[in-house]
Formats: sequence, C-alpha cells, structure tokens
Amino acid sequence: MLAAWVSLISNIMLTIIKIAVGLVFRSQVLLADGVHNAGDVIATAAALSSMRISKRPADDDHPYGHGKAEVLGSGIVSIILALAALYIGYHAVLGFFEEPAQASLIAFGAAVLSLVWKQALYVYTLRVGRESNSKGLLATAYDHLADVYASAAAVAGIGLAWIGEHYGIGWLSYGDPAAGIIVSLLVLKLAWHMGQEAIDILMEKNVSSEKLSEYVTLIRGIPEVKRIDRIRAREHGHYILVDLRVSIPGEMTIQEGHDISRTIKTAIMDRHQEVDEVLIHLNPWYRNEG
Repeated sequence: MLAAWVSLISNIMLTIIKIAVGLVFRSQVLLADGVHNAGDVIATAAALSSMRISKRPADDDHPYGHGKAEVLGSGIVSIILALAALYIGYHAVLGFFEEPAQASLIAFGAAVLSLVWKQALYVYTLRVGRESNSKGLLATAYDHLADVYASAAAVAGIGLAWIGEHYGIGWLSYGDPAAGIIVSLLVLKLAWHMGQEAIDILMEKNVSSEKLSEYVTLIRGIPEVKRIDRIRAREHGHYILVDLRVSIPGEMTIQEGHDISRTIKTAIMDRHQEVDEVLIHLNPWYRNEG
C-alpha cells in the first residue's frame, strides 16, 4: 500500500510541474506528458482502491475472495493509458502544422527530472509488486514505465529542438512533436499488453505450462498418488487457485484420502506462496488399471 501512495503523490506533483512548464514554454511533448501524468493520478487511485478491495477476506457473496478487484483496476489503468496515448499522438501531429515553440532549458530540465523520478518509481514499485504478487502494483509499475518512455522522448525531443534552434537546423525544431508521436506509440503498446493480461485473467486463462509442470512434479512426489487425472490453475488477482483430480488406491479409507489431500495441498502451498487454495477431487485407482 505504501508503494501505491508514493506513486499517487509523485504523480500529482509531476503532473503540476509538467503541465505548468509545458504551458509556459509551449512544449507539446511536455504538456502531453503532463496530461498523461494526470491520467496516471486517476489510474493510481483506481489501483489503490482495487488493492484495498482485493485484501478483503472471502464472504458469502464472494467465496473465492476479492482478488479480481486488482485485475479490474489493472484493466482500468490500461484503458486510461490507451486514451492518454491517443491524446498525446493527436496533439503531437497538430504540432507539425504550427510554428515550433522556442526550446527551453527549463522545459528540458523538467523532462530530465521526470525521467529520473519515474525510473526510480518504476524500479521500486515493480520490486514491491513482484514480492507481493500484486496486480494493482504491477499495473502501476508498468504505468511508471510508460512515463519513463514518455519522459525519455521528451528529453530527446526538447534537446533536439534546442540544438536545431541554436545551430540553425530547421527540421530539428520539430523534435518536440516528433517525440510526442513516439511516446504515444510506446504508451499504446504498453496499454495493449496490460489490457490483454487483464482480459486473460478475467476469462480465467490457465496459468503458464511451466508453473503447472512445477505443481505436477510436487504431486507426483507423493507415493500414494497413482495418477493425475486433471490439473488446472487460474490467477485470481494477487493469488492463484489450483483445481485438480488425482487417483489414489481405491481401498484406502476416507480418513487416509483426507490426509493425502492435505499432503498435496501443503506440498504445493509451501513451495508456492502465491497459491491461496488447492481444490482436490479424489478418484479411486486399482492395480489392474495400470
């Protein structure tokens, strides 16, 4: 939660700085980046709210928990990023049909500040998000990454415009809007990736084959398990639900079957902290089945 609050406060401050400097010095790429940051404020607030909901325990109406709230938050972030990308691209294209603004070292400094700040936020939020397996924080981290791209392009665009202005290279004066177009494409690509991942989770796509193989290896290490009839697992926000059917000797008692189920569950959950529940169905197995 701390990482989300740090991101929210940082986005508010950077939004004010970039929009103010962009308006004063007529920098299209910096102004567009500032508007993008304003979208980040909404996106981070959405991620923060979804994270709070996702931490609620399971109840009668939501027996599998509230983990998918983070996925919904991630989807909202992807939509905001896509809209921001279209806005940036639109205004960058308009910049080619206007007299280029005078390049400013203050605007350049604001872009550099944003680049360094956002890179630090990206590294920090990504680390915390991976440690907690939080979809909301990971979405926020990738949002910061989009800002790193945007700020890097702003630095390059404003820098090229300044060089063109001072050395009489006319076409370089349009480095600012050209950078804006590059930013819009990079942000749009990131939004597509995030949105696709959110849809996959909401549609309950199976986890990766590598992760399923890890579960299978652990299950096969239990001597009483004679066959794995089916195994599937799906992400539910910041945790994973595993559903499997295994065959054990048919002459075993209910108590013995219960103990084996507990052993399987413990084996998976001890090795994979992101697994929150393992649902097991036992089938009878007899020697003549092979």
